[in-house]
Amino acid sequence: MSGSPLTPHQATPAELQARLAAERRGEPFLVLRDDGGAQRIVELPPDRDRLSCGRSEECDVALTWDSEASRLHAELERVGSHWLVVDDGLSRNGTFVGGERVSGRRRLRDGDVLRLGGTSIAFRQPAAADAATTKLSDHRELAAHVTEAQRRVLMALCRPLKGSAATLPATNAQIAGELHLSVAAVKSHLRALCRTFGIDDLPQQEKRMTLAALAFSAGVVSDRDL
Repeated sequence: MSGSPLTPHQATPAELQARLAAERRGEPFLVLRDDGGAQRIVELPPDRDRLSCGRSEECDVALTWDSEASRLHAELERVGSHWLVVDDGLSRNGTFVGGERVSGRRRLRDGDVLRLGGTSIAFRQPAAADAATTKLSDHRELAAHVTEAQRRVLMALCRPLKGSAATLPATNAQIAGELHLSVAAVKSHLRALCRTFGIDDLPQQEKRMTLAALAFSAGVVSDRDL
């Protein structure tokens, strides 16, 4: 698999909700996709100092579908509050972080993407994330700052997601057509909403799906609104 499993436009609303719930719990976790494209979240427990990764079913992070991964490919090691990936020659095809091959041990940082065989695995450590990242518990409070006009934009944004988890949020043109607004006005509302929810620093292609997931999780939009 290529790319990061964290890319929101490839995720369903339910998958984004699962990630947000994991972030709220505050413990480090991994996000990956299996051979069927299903998202898997593996939490890294605070009472474990080492987890194995590889193709073997006996591994803690079992990549049983990946023929490019070694049976015991790499290990994850906890040192204090930090997690490291360890590959001391265990794997046949190597372990990579951000495209660079790991030789020995490498400390992981929030958002790093590992590649083991043909599988990409994103490492998340919410407690170490930038302080500007808004936590899910704060989103409900921030929802109070959403204006009625912005709420209508969010409802239009989320409408295509009802009953079809594979659908993407509405485009600016679709929102403008539904609400009888100009595309420029829609863009202005969406920029303001991204600032409100603290996601204006995300890459442009990630904002829409993340904003839709936050609208649901904060209770600004519900299925019955759609």
